Amino acid sequence: MDAGTPKPTDDKEPEYAPKDEESVQPDVMAQNQKSVDERFWGKMARFSANIPFAKDALALYYCARDPGTPLQAKGILLAALAYFILPTDAVPDLLPFLGFTDDAAVIALAIAKIRQHLKPEHREQAAAKLEELKVAPLEDAEA
Repeated sequence: MDAGTPKPTDDKEPEYAPKDEESVQPDVMAQNQKSVDERFWGKMARFSANIPFAKDALALYYCARDPGTPLQAKGILLAALAYFILPTDAVPDLLPFLGFTDDAAVIALAIAKIRQHLKPEHREQAAAKLEELKVAPLEDAEA
């Protein structure tokens, strides 16, 4: 190791790791929250039967709503869910076989980043809601 390279230590966070309050931009998070509040359930009602990651997206939603989820994790979750509900994205959702591949990648990345905060109860809520969405008429599928 040369003189300019910091020595790794086991007893503290790396210097480059942002703190929760530094890494979450409140205005961006508020906009993502608003988008999710307005459009998430409509998109889930329309597409949940056709997307293999619907249960994961629902689990992320419930994790984001959990008061025990740290702010930084909520920021990641809301960003991923906001991308999922975007009316336009990298690969249009209406393309057969390809439309949701970018959304699936974003959801998978979010899960990888916040895995320790995704609790069994979030997955249980997601499974129950997914069953409800399968039998509910479209107009009754709101949260």
